Amino acid sequence: MQTRDDIFNTLRDALVELFELEPASISLESNLYQDLEIDSIDAVDLIDHIKRQTGKKIAAEEFKSVRTVNDVVEAVYRLVQPAA
Repeated sequence: MQTRDDIFNTLRDALVELFELEPASISLESNLYQDLEIDSIDAVDLIDHIKRQTGKKIAAEEFKSVRTVNDVVEAVYRLVQPAA
């Protein structure tokens, strides 16, 4: 998972697998809470899944500001990029 596209595809697969969502309903603009109906417990499951995929944990504080699928992609992208 190096590119934003890779992260989006992995995230979309996770949302489909974990929450039985239709792949076509998931876009970068999708709001996790309103469009995809993910609640706070689901968000914890998603954070855990991301940790297993990347080997790195997203801080809960950072995930609080996440609203859209693109927000998650950007958070994961920052997480997996080597420190400059």
